[in-house]
Amino acid sequence: MTSLLSGRGLVKRYGDAYALAGVDIDIAAGEMLAIVGPSGSGKTSLLHVLAGILKCDEGAITLGGQRIDQLSETKRSELRRSEFGFVFQSGMLVAELTAEENVALPLLLGGRDRNMAVSTARIWLDRVGLAGKETRRPGELSGGEAQRVAIARAIAHRPKVIFADEPTGALDTKTGRATISTLMGAARETGAALVIVTHDRDIAAMVPRTVAIRDGRIEQSVVAA
Repeated sequence: MTSLLSGRGLVKRYGDAYALAGVDIDIAAGEMLAIVGPSGSGKTSLLHVLAGILKCDEGAITLGGQRIDQLSETKRSELRRSEFGFVFQSGMLVAELTAEENVALPLLLGGRDRNMAVSTARIWLDRVGLAGKETRRPGELSGGEAQRVAIARAIAHRPKVIFADEPTGALDTKTGRATISTLMGAARETGAALVIVTHDRDIAAMVPRTVAIRDGRIEQSVVAA
């Protein structure tokens, strides 16, 4: 299977401590995987390095065969806005904006016409089960509903890769599983690769491939039978 996103020899240091100590990883187009490990294992650092949020100290990252780790901060920001989507533990929605405005925001920042951006936002809110709640603000939504807004925001511009960092960490078990199902369905519909960082082995078990990391090194990569 051809790799879409690859990391080779990834090293990330914080002082004398290694968050990543030489990681190799390949993610295929449309693939879904969970990165698991104990607190401090390097899983979030790996996600942030792959997504261009952090620069690695050593190693190389390619997207579609093109190096992206050497890009300037401005170019990496553009890349994150156009090619990547993000879902975080807290949702990170803009409290003053409605659900549809939150989803439309990345599209507007990418230069889309406002009417088209809002129309696209409404389509995706409907697809994640939030029809009728487009004009509600984050404070008027449940935790699960807010995360579905975040999923719609992450997928609306049809990114190549969706990165989800502990997306169920603030949710109860039932809502968390429903959120992952929604996230996987959205990724499957658009063909985006999906990378989920989680400490929850039950959530990881829902995803076809699990990558275990400890002390900044990948211990194993397991594909479900």
